Amino acid sequence: VDSYIARLVAKGYKVAICEQLEDPALAKGLVKRDVTRVITPGTVIESTMLDESKNNFLACICIVGGLVGMCFADISTGSVHLTQFESKNSQRRMINELGRFMPSETVFNSALLKFEQVTEFIKNRVNSACDLLDDDCFDLSKASAAVLRHFGASSLSDLGLADADGAVAALGAALDYLKSVQKNELDNIKEIDYYGEGSFMRLDVSALRNLEITETMRNRERRGSLLWVLDRTKTSMGARLLRRYIEQPLRSVSAISHRLDAVEQLCGNYMQRSEISETLSGVLDIERLMAKISYGTANAKDLLAIGKSLALVPYLREQ
Repeated sequence: VDSYIARLVAKGYKVAICEQLEDPALAKGLVKRDVTRVITPGTVIESTMLDESKNNFLACICIVGGLVGMCFADISTGSVHLTQFESKNSQRRMINELGRFMPSETVFNSALLKFEQVTEFIKNRVNSACDLLDDDCFDLSKASAAVLRHFGASSLSDLGLADADGAVAALGAALDYLKSVQKNELDNIKEIDYYGEGSFMRLDVSALRNLEITETMRNRERRGSLLWVLDRTKTSMGARLLRRYIEQPLRSVSAISHRLDAVEQLCGNYMQRSEISETLSGVLDIERLMAKISYGTANAKDLLAIGKSLALVPYLREQ
């Protein structure tokens, strides 16, 4: 069914997968059936439907109490990025965040409909599938409970979200939405990247486009962009990480120095670099393969791929 699902999802449709839940030979009367999963553009985990070099984000936007909370979750890798800021004069900031993550699906509360520039950007530039959720989904107490339950924390302070009501509402709504369509626990989502305005150099949509950071202006192709020039990664995981580094330049001097020290060590050791590069060439996309195991969709080929990749870990550690 994958080729048909891929075509439908690419057009923005949601696809419900219905399966038999009992053995027909043992069933009395009609065989019990139910929807076991709903596939949407932002919840795809099948590698055949995804670009291995970039994340597939679901965006959740919540505007409540003078705050904007934005959550970007990729269930195919388990990565979650979270931020919040004041809603006053925030349209440009929302557009910049959406332009950076380019979600394939966006869910939001009704308050976002008043921000016409943002909704226009989502519709015409991001080309994202959209879904308006009930405002009840963004209730703070309900969202807080969902977040604490998922991460097994006793308080929001333990997660670094003590004073982040907007972000918590967006994260809680995103987790509930993802669980409702996956019909499963989100076991591969274990960490939150909660970032503030000063964490990275701010690159607005115009800068990303005019500097041709990840795609060219004329044809919107990767070839000819800065990312295309720099990307010599050997794994899909490395390609996604490098893309994130380029789209989110660091501002902390200590973090920049730490990263440059690591680069310098490998640049100064050709033999070690070559050995590591050769070993990494055999490592497959462990992040997305593990996601398929978490959601119960992995097949024998996926398990063999993980085994092959993990067998190389001792050599990488040694190198």
